[in-house]
Amino acid sequence: MFAIPINQDNSPEAVLEILFKLKVKDVMTHPILTARASDPLRHIQDVMKKNRITGIPIADEHNALLGIISMDDIVNALDNGWINDAAGLHMTTNVIVLQDTMSLSFCVSYFNKYSFGRFPVLDGNSRLVGIVTASDVISTLLVALNREVERLEQTSIPPEHALRRGIKDEGAQGEERVIEFNTEPFNFEIAGQASTEIKKLLKASGVETSITRRIGIASYELEINQVVHSEGGVMRYRITGDRLVIEATDTGPGIPDIEKAMTEGFSTASDRVRSLGFGAGMGLPNTRRVSDEFSIESSAGGGTLVRAIFNLKGNTPS
Repeated sequence: MFAIPINQDNSPEAVLEILFKLKVKDVMTHPILTARASDPLRHIQDVMKKNRITGIPIADEHNALLGIISMDDIVNALDNGWINDAAGLHMTTNVIVLQDTMSLSFCVSYFNKYSFGRFPVLDGNSRLVGIVTASDVISTLLVALNREVERLEQTSIPPEHALRRGIKDEGAQGEERVIEFNTEPFNFEIAGQASTEIKKLLKASGVETSITRRIGIASYELEINQVVHSEGGVMRYRITGDRLVIEATDTGPGIPDIEKAMTEGFSTASDRVRSLGFGAGMGLPNTRRVSDEFSIESSAGGGTLVRAIFNLKGNTPS
């Protein structure tokens, strides 16, 4: 398991800032070595040995990712006598990838979720542009953290300025505070921003960690759902006294069968969504599970509205 020892729920604010500010393209190795599906595994073994790498993507002449060959694949080929076969016959084709504009927080969560040593990186046109290993992430983080420590020694940021640009904070309206954030389809450069910022705000306000974590889970699931399944939408947070309401409103295809959508494991995700590590069919069920109150309204072609309500001084739902 190539885990990266960072807890994104309890990490210091400076670490969270870096994880969101840095992008996958800032840490990936590029250009990279690739092989063709027609290349013999023996040739790929020689390339790995010569370059001291443990995995190589298989791409076509247009740099579209077809699969990946790992050292385990080479060992299996040697053991089973197919080391001279073409890579296309034995490569892993169900590959989880990262998009180059994703924040580094996605990268960390992928290494902690999947037992892979590397992730291919695609651009917005699904072309292979790099590869990321855990050591790439850790070395970049160490450099960035050292710079951040130097900066923090000279400056401090008041809690009231915790929200990033791009989030609309309407402030107090009577007894209610409303914060809004817009999402865009497959825009991973800003995806996760609303979830990160609302957790920071709640933490600065002294909300209990377990409650903040539940809100963070619901917020992230709803935000990512909008990014990968809709034509864009709005994440709205209403804070009134000891109550927080998340209203996730999107435009797009809507949900034809809400009952099925609330079933764990049910998903209509496309191959592209699945290749990016999403589409497991757990987003809405997870949101309902961590919420104190939950409701959903949707219709085919009419968009979706999800409300997740939390008592900021309540108990974890059973």
